[in-house]
Amino acid sequence: MSNEYFSDREIGPRPRIQDEIRLEAWGGIVSVINTLIKNGSFGLAFPDTCPEGGATVGTNERSMALAVRSEIPDLARSERKPTPPWGDEGETELIRIDYWPPTPSQKPSTYTILDLIEFCYRHAAKASTLDWHSYYRHHHLTFDQKNGQSEFRQNINRLLSRNGLAYELQEDGPIVRLPPPVIDKLLKGAQFKTGDSELDSMLTTACTKYLTPDIEVRRESLEKLWDAWERIKTLLPGKDKKSSMGKLLEKASQEEHFRAMLETEALELTRIGNEFQIRHSETNKISVKTNEHIDYLFHRLFSIINLFLAAIRK
Repeated sequence: MSNEYFSDREIGPRPRIQDEIRLEAWGGIVSVINTLIKNGSFGLAFPDTCPEGGATVGTNERSMALAVRSEIPDLARSERKPTPPWGDEGETELIRIDYWPPTPSQKPSTYTILDLIEFCYRHAAKASTLDWHSYYRHHHLTFDQKNGQSEFRQNINRLLSRNGLAYELQEDGPIVRLPPPVIDKLLKGAQFKTGDSELDSMLTTACTKYLTPDIEVRRESLEKLWDAWERIKTLLPGKDKKSSMGKLLEKASQEEHFRAMLETEALELTRIGNEFQIRHSETNKISVKTNEHIDYLFHRLFSIINLFLAAIRK
């Protein structure tokens, strides 16, 4: 049976473009996690054991709480809040905010939620009843980690998709940020076998960082891509960068007008790399502040790099 809803079948799935996990999506994630806690699916990693024989009977919630708070410190933090009206003007008090156990009304930051999803995936396992212990009135459990992780991944990805979120939990555990469809197509078709191992490494690192949810790491993807761009300019033999670039342009297009357009674009991309905080971090450089701007710049440079690499392969 299909997992698609009627609206998906009729008008297509929602665009996966949202960066912030809102309260509605967070409520669904809380439901998935709390259900697994209650049915013992985290018992393989955090076992609550039977007093007789030590068989696992569920999730030890205290043990899990200690682990999750230590690995994701932002689930428990402190904030300064204004004192009640009867306090001195401007006075604040330090308040502890704890997001564990997760509740639908208290939502941590998007990055913290994504870390929590990865933590839960790492420790999930499908719990099945083994036998009934009548004295303590509980079941002993057995676990299948592979199927448990698969089901958790399917449930989480369905929530992310239905809420139009640009994230996806991968089979090996990490969450990646989904690129816009036009960039996704380019990345899937890219082949980094240039014969220059340093260049291949730069391009691979740029793509890996670009698919990371963290915007700071995504900014680093631009730096790596622009570094690769400068190296590509010297890929073909020539007495200097300019002559090597000229040969590259000739390979990319024999038609003079298209070649001239590519040359103009190449010069403009070099200027962007120098004037924005991409390859340089001086205070007079222009910062790249949003995921949308990162998408645009990455797509623009990656497109011409892809064109040039295809020309070289030919």
